[in-house]
Parts: sequence; structure tokens; C-alpha cells
Amino acid sequence: MIRIANAPSGIPIASLKGKQREIYLAMQASSEIFYYEEAAILLFELILRENIIKAALELNKSGAVFTSFEYSAFNPAYWVRSSYGYLLRPDVLPSEAIRDIFVNGKKYGFECSTAMILIYYKAVLDSIRESDFNYLFGGLLVWNWNNDPDLVIITRSGREFIPGDIVYFYNPDYQLPIWRGENGVVLGNDQYYGHGIGVKTAKGMIESLNTRRRPGAKRSAYMLNQHSRLNARYLFRFSKKQLFFREKG
Repeated sequence: MIRIANAPSGIPIASLKGKQREIYLAMQASSEIFYYEEAAILLFELILRENIIKAALELNKSGAVFTSFEYSAFNPAYWVRSSYGYLLRPDVLPSEAIRDIFVNGKKYGFECSTAMILIYYKAVLDSIRESDFNYLFGGLLVWNWNNDPDLVIITRSGREFIPGDIVYFYNPDYQLPIWRGENGVVLGNDQYYGHGIGVKTAKGMIESLNTRRRPGAKRSAYMLNQHSRLNARYLFRFSKKQLFFREKG
């Protein structure tokens, strides 16, 4: 359910289209209360979530390979490999490095949790002022769930997922460690994107993981009762459309 200070009815649904409308309706139908100090913050979150979904689909088409750290690769023009992950070169802007992953995906290889963080960075880049993105995310170190403190990720229990959330499909009897589970971006309409598996329904994600169990395994993969999302309220202050939102809100 959506609640906006001094505007209990939310924002006019007729003003929203496409994925933003779908996200709004999912939030409004949820038993969770989504509270906003002003309509502008809600509008920003709709854009941010829409950009998360767009980034997931872009990564799916980028040609980036699914692989473990041992066989991983990042474009050396932007990134330097270390024992902890890939560090942004000091002579490169964070915005340029993040965009390169989605444009030159064939030069990259990483596992699914890294993919989720990269999707988050791309969505934030597309949602806030580029100058602020470069200020906030200088010196990036990327691998697994490592992330800059300004990429505020909230993880909580619950099964009421909103498009733009990230969920996790756990595979208890995995054969190889890289297939112990799969992170998935909630795309809406029972569609999820997982790096290495692609876009599938929840059932399809589970069936795919079940083909990657050790011989004789009996336990099925399943979706954990949790979800992760970005802190839109924090990021709103850097929105490139902040003034427009306040004028229209």
C-alpha cells in the first residue's frame, strides 16, 4: 500500500504508463506500506525500479559470460584485477566503466551476484545526475556483493516482491559451487532475470537449477523468503529530475 504525506490517495494512476504503472499497482496492492514524504520520491522510485529492469534486460543481451572468479574477465581499459575483485582504474570515470560493461559485454565474465551489483550501478547511473554518480562511486571494487556504501541495499524477509526487487533461488544440492543458487531481478508478470540462466519464470529458474545438482540429489531448488532493493529515498537527493518532480508533485 502506498502512503504519501498529505496525499493519502497517492498519485493519479492515469499519469503512469508501461512498467512504471505496473510497479505502482504492485506497490499499491502490497500489504507492505510504502511511505513517502512527497510524491516526488515515489516517482523517483518508480523510475529507479524501471531502470533496474531495463539494466537487467540490457545485461542479458550484452554477451557477458557467466563464470567463476578464476575464469573471470573485465575490460582492462577500465578495470584492474586484484585478489578481491576488479578495481576501477584511477584514470577512468565510474560512469564510463559501468556503461562499457553493457556495451562491450563480450569483454566481461562474472557470476550472478556480481551481475546484480552491476545492474544496480547501471540503474542508479541512469536515474541520477552523472556528476553525482562519479562523485559517489569513485574507486569502485566489483565482485560478488561487494558494493560502495552509497549503493544502499536493503535486504529483508518476505515474499511480496515488487518489480525491480532482487530475489534468490537456492540450490541446496548443487554440483558446482557456482550453482549453489541464482540471484534474480524481478521483472514482473512472473519473469526473472538471472545471469547465466537468462529470463525465466520462477518455475523455470528452479527447473534450470535442478539440472545443476549433484548426481542422486533429491532436494529441489527453491526461492528464499527474502528480497533486496535499493534505498530510493537516499538516492532521490541526487536525482537529475528532482526539481521537475517537486514542481509536478
